[in-house]
Amino acid sequence: MSPVRRRTRPGPGARPAALPGRCLFLVPLLAGALLAGACAGPAGDEPLPDPGNPAVAPVAGSLDLPWPDEGQAAVSVEGIGSLGTRGGQTPVPIASVTKVMTAHVILKDRPMKDGTNGATVVADRQAADESFSAGESAAPILAGHSYTQRRLLEIMMVSSANNVARLLARWDAGSQEAFVAKMNRTAAALGMNRTTYTGVSGIESDTRSTAADQLKLAGAAMKDPVFRAIVATPAVTPPGGVRIPNTNKLLGRNGVIGLKTGSSTPAGGNLVWATTQRIGGTSRLVLGVVLGQRAGTTPAQGSAAARDAGLALVTAVRKDLPDAVARAAGARG
Repeated sequence: MSPVRRRTRPGPGARPAALPGRCLFLVPLLAGALLAGACAGPAGDEPLPDPGNPAVAPVAGSLDLPWPDEGQAAVSVEGIGSLGTRGGQTPVPIASVTKVMTAHVILKDRPMKDGTNGATVVADRQAADESFSAGESAAPILAGHSYTQRRLLEIMMVSSANNVARLLARWDAGSQEAFVAKMNRTAAALGMNRTTYTGVSGIESDTRSTAADQLKLAGAAMKDPVFRAIVATPAVTPPGGVRIPNTNKLLGRNGVIGLKTGSSTPAGGNLVWATTQRIGGTSRLVLGVVLGQRAGTTPAQGSAAARDAGLALVTAVRKDLPDAVARAAGARG
């Protein structure tokens, strides 16, 4: 297992920051201990606090989270706020975690109703030829075959197929380059100012981001019920292919309902995870990101380290946060 270190306070880079935009009101949250604001931002993609310096919820100070000893990490809870970050939040390669933004942009450009299959996409020869690539993650695609938008998103997110990511980009924007421009515009709208996308699959090592930036994206993407259903899919079977299990080995454990893995030699192991926990009588969405685990080793070693680091954080948050919130409420009561 990847070594973890328990900290009594949020890690480096977790200093409070002013909220962007113009704050309109202040409200008590839970026991009145947390500060919240409604701040102006682009509709549907409202930026959170600065990604390298997020505001940390007061309750985080009473938690002893097992932050990983390497790389960087970030955790937040819906309705409560940031539980802190670990690491310097310097942009690093994120490998296939890139596909979270690819799916997010597709669903913004071509929205789908929950429970539907979306538009029809005819696979091109390039996607089919790339099915046989030995140097990257790919899924079997048949040239000329019609796929639903939902099925392609499932194949891309569940099996992490690079050829499907590029197919979706060409279908949506005409070229991968045009789609990447959309990704970067979306990142800017979300306040992800330490993120640069250079491709849609994550195979490019100069696609770089931070844990805090990816946490912002995860929060925006998980607002879409279609996206939430896709990243919770346990396995997918492409036409003419075999059943492919979700690359996220935490799925279904400790309430985990997503989200995306990514690994490569330069990136190490990366994981964006989502779970739910009942806190104060309300089910809350908990999101976390770990990046740069065992960078420079094999992708398999990095993946295992990211999984272990993610599991440690998921377990601790689900176990300790409800009591921490209750103690804060009792102290004020």
